[in-house]
Amino acid sequence: MANYPTRQDVPPWVKVPEDLKDPEVFQVQTLLLKYLFGPQGSRLTHMEQVSKVMLELKSLESSELSEILVYGSHDHKLRAKWMLQSMAERYRLRQERGMLKLEEAMETLELSQGLE
Repeated sequence: MANYPTRQDVPPWVKVPEDLKDPEVFQVQTLLLKYLFGPQGSRLTHMEQVSKVMLELKSLESSELSEILVYGSHDHKLRAKWMLQSMAERYRLRQERGMLKLEEAMETLELSQGLE
C-alpha cells in the first residue's frame, strides 16, 4: 500500500487549533485503505469535504494495521469515525461471504468430481 504523506494543509472547515486537539483514532487493516479511500487515496479529499473533517493515515510499524486519525468538531469526528468503521466492517463481511461462496463452490466441484 502506498505511504500517505503527512498533512501539511488544514481544510477550511477545520478550526485551528481547537479541532486539531484530541483526534478520534482507530485502526483498520492496511488492505482496507484502498477500499475506503480509493487507489492512492483518490477519494480522501472528497470524504473529508463530505464529512467536514480532516483525515490523517499512519502505517503502523511491523503490523498489517494502519491508524486513521480524524480531526474536526466533536460531532463531525464521531460521525466520520462511525461511517468509516461501518464501511470497513461491510467490506470485511463481503470478503467473508465471498470466501464462503468460494469454499462452497470448491466443495461442489469435489463432490461432482467424485460422482464421475
